[in-house]
Amino acid sequence: MPGRAWLLVAMALAIGSLVAWVQPAPVQAALEWRPGFAASEPWRALSAAWLHWSPQHLIANLAGCAVVGLLGVAARLGPWDAVAWLLAWPLTQVGLLIEPSLERFGGASGVLHAGVAVAAIGMMRMRASHGRERVIGLLIGLGLIAKVAAERPLAGPPLRHWDGWNIAIAPLSHFTGLIAGAAAALLCALAARAWTRRRA
Repeated sequence: MPGRAWLLVAMALAIGSLVAWVQPAPVQAALEWRPGFAASEPWRALSAAWLHWSPQHLIANLAGCAVVGLLGVAARLGPWDAVAWLLAWPLTQVGLLIEPSLERFGGASGVLHAGVAVAAIGMMRMRASHGRERVIGLLIGLGLIAKVAAERPLAGPPLRHWDGWNIAIAPLSHFTGLIAGAAAALLCALAARAWTRRRA
């Protein structure tokens, strides 16, 4: 089934978020991203994506998992694309080190942005016989860049209060997700090409 590995990554993100939601406060505290613990407790780069601060936050990101997961299935993304998304997952949180004043972080939105970036590049890399998918991938990529740029993630405070949200949002995570996703997608594309040539 095309996109199966991709869907598994989306499910891991969603199921992990649900499991983390019902954990006691001490366990949740051990999951959140803390820049001071980046080296001594590296698992936080993965687990922070499972931690959510409100029901609205959780529901929004679960919906995002469904949308990004279905995007990968519809686009018939391959295993290398899933590997790229997995690689971008912890890199999204590691990228937050550029803003040390962001002392705590939790949520899947950065990793979801990474997934969209990987999907867009994966669709743009498709063969000429999939011309429609390549155009759609380009439009998705441009839309993602425009969205992240409009949030001005590198200007202003790291946490913002947006209308309609009952938690503070960290736009920087969307930016680091975009960068991590693009970098991982290109790296895995090179690895896939080298693997194919070696097998040939």
